[in-house]
Amino acid sequence: MKPFHTMDVKEVCELLRTDPQKGLSSEEAKRRLGEYGPNEIPERKRRTILQMFLSQFTDFLIIILLVAAGISLFVGEGIDAILIMAIVVLNAVLGTVQEAKAEKALQLLKKMAAPSARVLRDGVIQTVSSREIVPGDIVILEAGNYVPADARVLESVNLSTNEAALTGESQPVEKATEPLSEPNLPLGDRVNMVFSGTIVSRGRGKAVVVATGGETEIGKIAKMLTEIEEEETPLQKNLEKLGKQIGLIILGICAIVFLVGILEGNPILDMFLTAVSLAVAAVPEGLPAVVTIVLALGTYNMAKRHVIIRRLQSVETLGSVNVICSDKTGTLTKNEMTVVRYYLHPNRWLNHQEITSIDDPVLKETLIGSALCNDAFLALKDGKKVTAGDPTEIALVVAAWEFGLKKEELDKEMPRIHEIPFDSDRKMMTTVHRKTKTVVSYTKGAPDVVLTRCKWYLSADGEIKEMTEQDRESILQANQKMAQEGLRVLAVAFKNVEEGMLDGLEEDLTFLGLVGMIDPPRPEVKDALEKCKTAGIKVIMITGDHKATAQTIAKEIGIMDEKGKVLTGSELLEMDVDDLAEVVEEVGVFARVSPSDKLKIVEALKKKGKIVAMTGDGVNDAPALKRADIGVAMGITGTDVAKDASDMVLTDDNFASIVAAVEEGRKIFDNIRKVVFYLLSCNISEVATIFISILLRLPLPLIPVQILWMNLVTDGLPALALGVEPAEPDVMRRPPRDPQEGIMSREVLRKIMIGGLIMSVLTIFVYSWALMEHDEIRLLRTMVFFALSTAQLLHSFNSKSLRHSLFKVGIRNNPKLILAAVVSFLMLLAVIYVPWLQDVFGTTTLKGHQLVISAVAAFMIVPLFELVKLFDRKKSR
Repeated sequence: MKPFHTMDVKEVCELLRTDPQKGLSSEEAKRRLGEYGPNEIPERKRRTILQMFLSQFTDFLIIILLVAAGISLFVGEGIDAILIMAIVVLNAVLGTVQEAKAEKALQLLKKMAAPSARVLRDGVIQTVSSREIVPGDIVILEAGNYVPADARVLESVNLSTNEAALTGESQPVEKATEPLSEPNLPLGDRVNMVFSGTIVSRGRGKAVVVATGGETEIGKIAKMLTEIEEEETPLQKNLEKLGKQIGLIILGICAIVFLVGILEGNPILDMFLTAVSLAVAAVPEGLPAVVTIVLALGTYNMAKRHVIIRRLQSVETLGSVNVICSDKTGTLTKNEMTVVRYYLHPNRWLNHQEITSIDDPVLKETLIGSALCNDAFLALKDGKKVTAGDPTEIALVVAAWEFGLKKEELDKEMPRIHEIPFDSDRKMMTTVHRKTKTVVSYTKGAPDVVLTRCKWYLSADGEIKEMTEQDRESILQANQKMAQEGLRVLAVAFKNVEEGMLDGLEEDLTFLGLVGMIDPPRPEVKDALEKCKTAGIKVIMITGDHKATAQTIAKEIGIMDEKGKVLTGSELLEMDVDDLAEVVEEVGVFARVSPSDKLKIVEALKKKGKIVAMTGDGVNDAPALKRADIGVAMGITGTDVAKDASDMVLTDDNFASIVAAVEEGRKIFDNIRKVVFYLLSCNISEVATIFISILLRLPLPLIPVQILWMNLVTDGLPALALGVEPAEPDVMRRPPRDPQEGIMSREVLRKIMIGGLIMSVLTIFVYSWALMEHDEIRLLRTMVFFALSTAQLLHSFNSKSLRHSLFKVGIRNNPKLILAAVVSFLMLLAVIYVPWLQDVFGTTTLKGHQLVISAVAAFMIVPLFELVKLFDRKKSR
């Protein structure tokens, strides 16, 4: 079937079996409601809180912890089991709370539907619930109405609709009734159609409903949202991979120790308990909770930088973003039309910002005319400008106001006594005003139309001169030049009118000037884009605006240069995702795009292996926001639908805040890597100490409860403090991290093993010295426990940077780490010296020389690991 916008009115009504003068009968409307269903967006089944909670236990590392807790309980280690379960449940609760706040996009899409609408049924205008609207209904549209369904325009009297939420275009769209020839027009160019969820900004009209519910454009977006699969973030993938790696290592070590022990002739039960001890030592019990808390702290820091994070894992994903797809209107630009340029004949160009006074009589008359022939409103309230009306007219009133020509005062001095309203056929508007002794009319509108009505022009010396064909051609060329610069251009003219003579108001006019407007870039955007370039991030502009406008803004702010490629919505329709993926890396701007185009762009970029952030504020952005690795919604101008499909929301709608968020994301990834490095180094030191002891046929140097204490308390607090380590100086001067590069890169894994083995060797030295002095197992274990715990606390300072020297990075730039280490050390002393804690943890009091030997051995981790870093730095030069 042909698209409705290509059919004439009669053909549409015949196809839908409806009468444009009487509408449907009540019986037919009822029958169609049963056939097509209510005019509502269908909703998918949602997960319950319980389902969300249970889904938190599917992580591989969490499963390992649950198995460790089960085995601990089975062998009678109840305290171990309780501690592990507490950590697992805490992690699940944090994850559920975050998830429960999300997934409201469809609910809000439903709320956007108009609650009621006026329709023609049985030849009478009736008000019905919007859910009862059916295809074939004739709807009556007036200024301020929500459009209840997608419809073909039958009648238009100055009818304009604001479609920004659907198409991203900031200007109201004037509606017409004539059929259009091009079947694949973007939504914004289908001027004989109105769409569900948009608003009538001006005029009135009638339209026949062609689609309801899930078949409307907004309904199709809802379907897209339900069809888009939730993807794991790079961090989730990294942690899952890490969990599997740890799991395999644990199983391997436990199996080796178990077999070696049995071959050595040890009892099977003893070796099983030893293997369990090793498993407890190898699992970083605190890691899931610490990572979750580090991310939560990151979201707190983000909030201070005007960014609200809706999904915790998204914080880290920001750090690997290498493409930002940004909506133009309201994100890169101010979302307010602004006068920037004037053309006054002959050949006089003026830039609005450079004008210091309005001594020029032609400019002054142009500003007065554009302010009086105008229905917009401007006033000051608490020192701030308050405006209402059409964005273009507001821009004209503001321009005059900035030179002291206030519309309110002009209206009093020159009251309006007659008007010819704007309509889409004439493409102009005329108002008549009484001066002290004369009457004058002002006309503004499309330059090509207004010029055909002009016989004269006002010259620089204030004289009215006859307009020649050459003059007319020069003005049209000026209009073309401004349009090519992406400006919206209006012509202003006037006519001295005789009292009582209101005929021919739009004939024999005197041309005043051309006024060029644009939605200008935000002032901070240039710097933000420069930072993106330095950080290796490409920014792509995606907009519903025309190609010329988009290109002008893109060049002005530095998104693209002369060689940059622009693709339009029409060109995208001819391409599939694979075709687009071939050229997408060369494109700087996408213009005149629809919601499905935006989704296709994100898909193509992802196909090229990019980590994509998509910014947006309209309903049209929601599917792409959800499909992107990071969906960034605008908090002030953004629709609720966009916010709920996003991963993060900018509270100040400032593109620069995205750059701050990327910096925070990179810092957080670095810090998570430091946390993982620190915790796994400590775990390796525990595993190696036990493993070496078994190979040397020594008694077990640590019992499970001591290992758990080290993993959760001794290591836990410093790990949290490392999570808030300040960003390294080059964080925004390096390219985005390769998304394939996990937390555990080969280099990090090598350093984890080296750090763990150094601490293990130092601990075995203490164990060996203690064995020569004593044979009391409880004392031996206490010395090992103290030495290894102290070494781990000191190793947290090594973890401040995996490359730079501790003495270069400095100790004092993170006071939280110092505090964490001191508190953990005091708690360690309590476990050794408080009697009732000695019973729980199997420790005993250490004498002075025993403490000193253990502490000195532990301290050696700092200089020895400094040598490792020094060797690495020299090797990489």
